[in-house]
Amino acid sequence: MTVIVILLVLWAILSVVGFAIEGLLWLGIIGIILIVGTLVFGFVRRSVNKAKRQA
Repeated sequence: MTVIVILLVLWAILSVVGFAIEGLLWLGIIGIILIVGTLVFGFVRRSVNKAKRQA
């Protein structure tokens, strides 16, 4: 869980830098894609772990 939170913070910083500097707009877009991917990965992993604990 800690790794996912750290990744989310890093991707958020990457996105802010990308949108703050006009020439790096692509960096902001990649940062948003990485944030969404990390969130999806975290939710899937959490639900799998929860299902394993219940079984």
